[in-house]
Amino acid sequence: MNKLVFLCIFALSPFLLAQAKPNIIIVMTDDQGYGDLSCHGNPILKTPQIDEFYKDALRLTNYHVDPTCAPTRSALMTGRYSARVGVWHTVQGRHLMREREITMANILKDNGYATGIFGKWHLGDAYPYRPEDRGFTHVVTHGAGGVGQVPDYWGNDYFNDTYYVNGEFVKFEGFCTDVWFDEAKKFMKTQISKKKPFFTFITPNAPHGPMRAPQKYLDMYNQTKVKGTKLEAFFGMITNIDDNFGELREFLKDEGVADNTLLIFTTDNGSSSGIGVYNAGMTGAKNSNFDGGHRVPFIFTWPKGNLMGGRDIDQLTAHMDILPSFIEMFGLKAPKIDFDGTSLEKIIKGDQTALRDRVLLVESQRVKDPEKWRNTAVMSDQWRLLNAKQLYNIRKDPAQKNDVSSQHPEVKQRLLAAYDKRWEDLSSEHHIFSPLVIGAKEENPVTLTSHDQMVEKGLPKWNQPSVKGNSNHLAPWVVRVDSAGVYEISVRRWAAEADKGINEKYEANKAMGVVKAFIKVDDIDLEKVIPDGAKEVTFKVKLKAGQKELFTGFVDAKGKRQSSFYAYVLNKTIAAGETKGWQTREGLGLPLAAPITIDFPEQNLIFDKIRYPKKN
Repeated sequence: MNKLVFLCIFALSPFLLAQAKPNIIIVMTDDQGYGDLSCHGNPILKTPQIDEFYKDALRLTNYHVDPTCAPTRSALMTGRYSARVGVWHTVQGRHLMREREITMANILKDNGYATGIFGKWHLGDAYPYRPEDRGFTHVVTHGAGGVGQVPDYWGNDYFNDTYYVNGEFVKFEGFCTDVWFDEAKKFMKTQISKKKPFFTFITPNAPHGPMRAPQKYLDMYNQTKVKGTKLEAFFGMITNIDDNFGELREFLKDEGVADNTLLIFTTDNGSSSGIGVYNAGMTGAKNSNFDGGHRVPFIFTWPKGNLMGGRDIDQLTAHMDILPSFIEMFGLKAPKIDFDGTSLEKIIKGDQTALRDRVLLVESQRVKDPEKWRNTAVMSDQWRLLNAKQLYNIRKDPAQKNDVSSQHPEVKQRLLAAYDKRWEDLSSEHHIFSPLVIGAKEENPVTLTSHDQMVEKGLPKWNQPSVKGNSNHLAPWVVRVDSAGVYEISVRRWAAEADKGINEKYEANKAMGVVKAFIKVDDIDLEKVIPDGAKEVTFKVKLKAGQKELFTGFVDAKGKRQSSFYAYVLNKTIAAGETKGWQTREGLGLPLAAPITIDFPEQNLIFDKIRYPKKN
């Protein structure tokens, strides 16, 4: 009998072990700073649900991220400096996390977790950079860095939007933040029913601009001193997040998984809007190398793991530390990775001396090619060295008002040397580029947008309002042709789903007034006349495999070229025969396309499938 019991237990052991794994939920909001919580002292903002969570949680009070969003997300996902993984901007292809990187989602998936992301990704909208290419098994996201940016579904405005769901566009009803949390709960409920551990990454675009919130949340702040300002919606979006966070905690309790769930609340950079009201005694906001730009909340509980008790942890920590911490704390199997972060297990367990001697780097480059000491902070437990010049004793001067570099030259030299060593290491790979991949079987066709064009100076057209004017630059996409073959490149001024003509004006804007479309790649340089009413012009070309620059755009009556805002690239060679059974606009009950210059009438079948939404 004992032998039989032993055999049964042995047979069931993988299942039992799976149940012992903690669920992991990270809620990371966008552009909400350390001072944008009432538990941190904000005198106007109301966040009662997070305040209640805060009381019994552990809190990393000296936790740092990058000063902007995409770099933070890349470092959190990999445990490595954002500059090492190729992410030091939010546009121009400098937000694409290098293909070689192994992510948190990859490792958790390989350890038996279901992995889901809900909201903002901002590390690539096309293969091989999409979340489903980086370890996520369930994806509900908007495009690029925010709702209403150029790669996002045309016309999204926070309410009743169309989002990307596991490879297709799906129409939702409701406010964006509510959708992210609701879809996350559906995902988790499914995994709970399967008794499968889950990693849920909830990443609201709020409170990132544009500033919009449901009316009831605006009304909460229309009697305060922020009435009539953008802070009315900024604070409203945060309180909406707070309500959703409270409902998430109730959901976990109702489903019986709260005790064995590691629940984390954090944000991706300093406040974009709230520092005029409150900044928790710090200097700086989003994109700043002062602490206000990168010191953010990190609040967490795991009851079954005894991570509770309302305790502050004040050692210097960072987003890069979270993945190595998970690996050590949960005994995860993982490939060997040269982490820049380190496990926080010791300090979480109460070690007051560990990690006191570490030095970390924060920078906000936001240019095509990184520059030494650009908007940089070198941080230690006691000191902050900014831009190789100003030195602040952060323990005595958290507001960073008094530069003490002349009083402590030895500290300055030590931090300068630490930076030089790190810069030499990181800059050795700055030349590596993450190209947009076209022609791969994993995604065909591929949508290219102006968000990712490699302008030499300034910003490309990165949001939909900017597309409503003319293009003001001529810049390429850096692409890698995955396989040689025949390609169709369809050039558009508007997104396919906008269903507008190239020379059709939008609202009060003037028409573009162009007469030809063009493409330029390798030794190919072609132009075609734009017929009246055309919504796209399509070129059929043979491309060789490899990395190259691809220009597409329009030509005015004087012969001047300007970049297009959209191009759709289809590898015809591998797509042959794949259109059978795919929906057209007509089949979906949508308007048919206006006249377009193409030589092959079946072309639009594929574009219709990927750009027109299903109902949720």
